[in-house]
Amino acid sequence: MPSVLRKLRNIGIMAHIDAGKTTITERILYYSGKIYKMGEVHDGTAVMDFMTEEQQRGITITSAATRCPWNGYQINLIDTPGHVDFTAEVERSLRVLDGAVAVFDASEGVQAQSETVWRQGQKYGLPCICFINKMDKIGADFEMAVDSITDKLLANPVPVQIPIGAEANFQGLIDLVKMKAVFYEGNMLGAKYREVEIPAELMNEAERRWHEMIEAAAEFDEDLMAAYVHDKPIDMEKVITAIRKGTLLNRLHPVYVGSALRYIGVQRLLDGVVSYLPSPLDRPVITAHAADGKGKEDKELKVECDRSKPLVALAFKITSDKHGDLYYLRIYRGILKSGSRVLNSNRSQRENITRIFEMHADSRKILDSAGAGDIVAVVGLKDTLTGDTICDTKNKVILENITFPQAVINMSIEPRTAVERAKLNDALAVLRREDPTFGCKYDAETGQTIISGMGELHLEILEHKLTRDMGVDVRIGKPRVAYKEAITEIVEGEGKFVHQTGGRGQYGHVVIRVEPLFDDVGHYRSGTEFVNAVVSGAVPKEYIPAVKKGVLEALASGVLAGYPVVGLKVTLLDGSFHAVDSSEIAFEQAAVRAIREVLNNAGPILLEPIMKVQVVVPEANFGAVHGSLISKRGTITDNWIHGNMRVIDAKVPLAEMFGYSGEIRSATGGRGGFSMEPLSYEKVPEQISEKILSGHY
Repeated sequence: MPSVLRKLRNIGIMAHIDAGKTTITERILYYSGKIYKMGEVHDGTAVMDFMTEEQQRGITITSAATRCPWNGYQINLIDTPGHVDFTAEVERSLRVLDGAVAVFDASEGVQAQSETVWRQGQKYGLPCICFINKMDKIGADFEMAVDSITDKLLANPVPVQIPIGAEANFQGLIDLVKMKAVFYEGNMLGAKYREVEIPAELMNEAERRWHEMIEAAAEFDEDLMAAYVHDKPIDMEKVITAIRKGTLLNRLHPVYVGSALRYIGVQRLLDGVVSYLPSPLDRPVITAHAADGKGKEDKELKVECDRSKPLVALAFKITSDKHGDLYYLRIYRGILKSGSRVLNSNRSQRENITRIFEMHADSRKILDSAGAGDIVAVVGLKDTLTGDTICDTKNKVILENITFPQAVINMSIEPRTAVERAKLNDALAVLRREDPTFGCKYDAETGQTIISGMGELHLEILEHKLTRDMGVDVRIGKPRVAYKEAITEIVEGEGKFVHQTGGRGQYGHVVIRVEPLFDDVGHYRSGTEFVNAVVSGAVPKEYIPAVKKGVLEALASGVLAGYPVVGLKVTLLDGSFHAVDSSEIAFEQAAVRAIREVLNNAGPILLEPIMKVQVVVPEANFGAVHGSLISKRGTITDNWIHGNMRVIDAKVPLAEMFGYSGEIRSATGGRGGFSMEPLSYEKVPEQISEKILSGHY
């Protein structure tokens, strides 16, 4: 069995939007024999972009999984979105993968979203190889692209290939490991190429790059270092082994080159995937927690990739399907069998696995079983949510959950009729199950439902899912900023809930302290922290969960304008109880009253989402665009010239960025563009805050 796992690769393709991820995936599927006709993103025929919305827009919205063979290896491949609004799809995919291919546009190098997805990959310690794509594009610059990986990602890119020519003259590549030139026949879909000696005019550059590659690889192999230093013959297999070792340690990132659109370099990228990226057995053993059977975590334990041990798997994605919800699982240990009974250890619920599928985009192949290292989809689960652990019923284990960014934008929706209301509730429940970054709540004052997402495009896609795919007739409001509230002072206070009715009454009393909570860079933290500091049983321990529930309930609606309160620590200091009249409800309500009192006295402020914005404009338009960003309360953090374009990095409040795509097109005659992603939540200036609270902003 280890030999099977050694030949398995679980990889993702990640990049900035429009760097060519899906085109590369289509080529991979074709060359591996998985499909017999290549689709194109620009024609809306890409296999992995199977949603109607993806085909119409020419972008990837949901991560798609497939499995394909290559030279005796099996590759589980996930094509992830590049648009920041769908960052949750990237997050949950990278969480369960073993390695990644980072794709870069040769004319752009590292772009804004490239940094985000790279950071997400590094958070999970994923070994990465790099692919400099679009070498045939105007402005393609291999040297610049590699340097940008070093400068912006603080990575260690080591080219194992270099291009032959660029732009319209891009003809092929030089394989530095074999020291051979590879020329491709343009009309043969990449199937026909010539591997020849390196032309004399390219030899100096090839030798320079070869020495750089060997120096980088030799750090991970003493024999290779000795051979190189003493000018002895270099064994190609030793070079490959050393590069693999450095890649698995995440200290070296092999760089490949090509043009997926022109079918150049993709097969050799696949060779790189099997040569340098890890098998499930090469990844560090993951840490989990033994569970006590009530969903509570206990001692730490190690989960090895071993099919002979009890089952442990993670549900990382759920999609709604007319035949029943489809749950995507990464199996970390043991074997999962069709028709088996399993345990959701997060919810202490027993579940059934009725069928197991190997996925190929939106088509599926039925499996009898799957084992450790596999990524599969199953049906039959009912109560499982994204991030839940599925395990053997007799060996309760909880894996670390998946964390997702907070929504930054809201939109109101309301059903047009009472009949539609029931349909809307069902549809929202489906969306909530599928998308961890989607939020919704009912506003009793307006009678509207407020839905939350990661950006305008995200909300637009959600709206289309509701109205077009699910057939719910709703009125849609305009997108609005998802503000938060925070406090500026440390305050103590108390809350009492005393209610006498002649019979048994209600009694709860708590004393709490609230204080602001900041992260390492001085921004308010995204969540809240609850600490029980009660001594000598002033509040009996059975009522502590009720106090915490009341605290969280009160924080969800704030005190200034009903926005959730974030970035604070709540400490339960003291309280009192009544032997007969105290109850969970009484302590919950006492906590609600205490929070409302202290928040009012703790200097409450509004926080707004600040976006990291990157704008690319012609040099002639730089002054106007720069001034426009400043007028939007933006702060310019960097700007540089790239070819004949100017790139501007800025921090801008989300509230000022609505409709900016039309504005930038108008200001630059359609030649400019921008991308943005959530950066932090920061205090709203006082004069703006007053306008927001009075409804005039």
